[in-house]
Amino acid sequence: MGIHHLFKKGRPVISFEIFPPKQTSTIDTIYDTLDGLYDLKPDFISVTYSAGGKGASDHVTCDIASIIQNKYHITPLAHLTCVNSTKEEILQNLKRLQENQIENILALRGDIRPDVEPKHDFEHASDLTSFIKKYGDFSISGACYPEVHCESNDAVSDILNLRKKVDAGAEHLISQLFFDNNAFYSFLERARIAGISVPIEAGIMPVVNKKQIERMVSLCGASLPQKFVKMINRYDGHPEALRDAGIAYAVNQIVDLIANGVDGIHLYTMNNPYTARKICESIASIRDI
Repeated sequence: MGIHHLFKKGRPVISFEIFPPKQTSTIDTIYDTLDGLYDLKPDFISVTYSAGGKGASDHVTCDIASIIQNKYHITPLAHLTCVNSTKEEILQNLKRLQENQIENILALRGDIRPDVEPKHDFEHASDLTSFIKKYGDFSISGACYPEVHCESNDAVSDILNLRKKVDAGAEHLISQLFFDNNAFYSFLERARIAGISVPIEAGIMPVVNKKQIERMVSLCGASLPQKFVKMINRYDGHPEALRDAGIAYAVNQIVDLIANGVDGIHLYTMNNPYTARKICESIASIRDI
């Protein structure tokens, strides 16, 4: 089933993101993560392409997606990046996904790394989206940025580029993480005014340690509200307290988002079933209202 069809059920879609094991680990280690997430009954689980788009882990993403679909009977969403790939390499990946009956793809440009010369068959995620659309019967999702992509000149050009992605064939969008719901609501208003009508999921990351958030913010540029900064500073050095505070902050975000009619919540689990479980238990009574 194409993921965009899940949004017709009349309730917020709840989904998770996981990432493949490190290259020093075997794929079997992902079972611990999936075993911990399975009974939370997510609508789908996305699998990242690889850390930084490097290495031979493109097939691992497909393998994990296949496990999610065939062993756990949950809809998978396979990430696919293109900045370091030729058209021939993308075709190989699409063929592998088709052979494994993986229908849903999150089409991404991917990060430009200073130590890798990018290939120029695909300059933008919209180029990859158009290419996939011509190749096979895939359902395509895309990424969006509530606080504007770090390479965009301004919010207007960012929304126009997002519109290109949707016009190219993206049927569903997942947002980058954010910690200020007002930023998401402002973005959502801009997107709808621009004629972007596809479902847009809010990406939420529960913060469990200070280094994690510092790294993620440096990568995506998400702003940190004062109350969030106070929380981090207050509980830094107290791992369990910071974990619990981070979970509570994420729950408060999600409750507010659902109350305001969000299409869905995409939880960046960081392969940590404990935090995902605590959050899902906290919102269990409001999901279906």
